[in-house]
Amino acid sequence: MPVEDDLFEKLRVELRRGSLVLAVLGALREERYGYTLRTSLEEAGLPIDEGALYPLLRRLEAQGLLTSEWREEAKRNKRFYRLTPVGLDVLGQLLAEWNAISESILRLTQGDK
Repeated sequence: MPVEDDLFEKLRVELRRGSLVLAVLGALREERYGYTLRTSLEEAGLPIDEGALYPLLRRLEAQGLLTSEWREEAKRNKRFYRLTPVGLDVLGQLLAEWNAISESILRLTQGDK
């Protein structure tokens, strides 16, 4: 029996929400401004709406994981984001946790092969 599209979509959004935090932190090992960050996430297969990205960036900055600064580039003011040292440490911890969870899920879903 197929899962209802609405139910699947809700579960997919919930799964992606936590994954996007990890993806944003990983992408910001290299300094980027919002548009290039959004583009790199989309090119990696993780599209995110501006309405979700910018509140996430503000929250991560308030948590001390990111820093940002306004700079003029190509005659436009752009806000550039990058990881703080704390953000880099947290990224490493989250990646280790992600890998452990992924391995556990694979064991549970693949069984003994």
